Amino acid sequence: MPGLDEREQAVRQIIDEVRQRGDAALFDYTLKFDGVRLSSLEVPKEQITRAYRAVDSALLSALKLAAKRIRSFHTRQKKSLLRDSSASLGWRTLPLERVGVYTPYGTAPLPSSLLMTVIPARVAGVKEVVLTTPPGPDGVVPPVTLAAADIAGVDRIFSVGGAQAIAALTFGTESIPAVDKLCGPGGIYIFLAKKLLYGIVGIDGLYGPSEVIIIADETANPEHCAADLLAQAEHDLLASAILITTSRPLADKVNRQVEQQLKGLSRQAVATESLQNRGMIVVVGTINEAIELANFYAPEHLCLLVDNAASYVEKVSNAGCIFVGENSVEVLVDYVAGPSHVLPTEGTARFSSPLNVTDFTKLTTLINMDRADLKELGPTASTIARAEGLDAHARAVEKRLERG
Repeated sequence: MPGLDEREQAVRQIIDEVRQRGDAALFDYTLKFDGVRLSSLEVPKEQITRAYRAVDSALLSALKLAAKRIRSFHTRQKKSLLRDSSASLGWRTLPLERVGVYTPYGTAPLPSSLLMTVIPARVAGVKEVVLTTPPGPDGVVPPVTLAAADIAGVDRIFSVGGAQAIAALTFGTESIPAVDKLCGPGGIYIFLAKKLLYGIVGIDGLYGPSEVIIIADETANPEHCAADLLAQAEHDLLASAILITTSRPLADKVNRQVEQQLKGLSRQAVATESLQNRGMIVVVGTINEAIELANFYAPEHLCLLVDNAASYVEKVSNAGCIFVGENSVEVLVDYVAGPSHVLPTEGTARFSSPLNVTDFTKLTTLINMDRADLKELGPTASTIARAEGLDAHARAVEKRLERG
């Protein structure tokens, strides 16, 4: 596998090619990387309509319920972001004009990530949402992806994957419009493309492999703890599944349960290697000590499987999402609970937040001062301006004050 420097250089070359050659580069890279010769980049509306007939009705119902709950949660959040323009100082909240969403297609489509990214943008009021996603092995975008995109409210869909899709959304091509912000998960090449293009375009974040820390005491169910660890471990070879417990007997039981539950998993090899590389069980003296370790790690997911779990929530300062108690299963947030499952990873929960409506809005400050405000604050502004050697700044205030 190429080293990071080689992969970054490859991404730089892809970006330059797309910027210079537009659609032609996208057709060439789709043939090179996906083995698909496209005649058109944009997915026609008729194909999206037909997709509904190709998706199992139970899955469609599940996607619609998930979409309803995601929309409801973020609508509640939006209502809390009220415009304040009643005083001389205030603000207004404006949605972004156009957002690009990337949805990968690795071993299987990921309609859940699509819903979790597009719907908060739509609730925020984004005027246009553009989706790029790689074609499947048969040369077309999977029907479940198309149906999920339509349910979420995507405006246009393009059959383009990889770093070339990120470059196309950033600069625009003959077919794909340039966007104000890029969102969506992906592998190392998507990560590098977003990192290199940040500043030219906004990005939602730089996301690494999935993480979970489970804090458990002697009251926790070892079978459930093991199941939750494996749910993270099967994501990726680099996923982190960690148990911190105050009970050595529980630790031993969970370890045995993990070995048992690994058997028969369709992604057993991935989960096994993930646990060997980055999984661990840690025994500590107290729950407070466990929380201290979790705050230091700042995990994407933090599960509190302890007695009176709610009493510990205020002690958690760094986590993407907190799951309180036995019934708050982490997998529910992956699919249907309501909050976006796009969460900060690799310690970035120390300073960043889950994807939400504020990621798709911007604040504009409003200044509407009267003569009394000017007389009260003008001399102070002038004094500071002259101390900084900015005479023109000071005069801009002083000339108004001279009017009396």
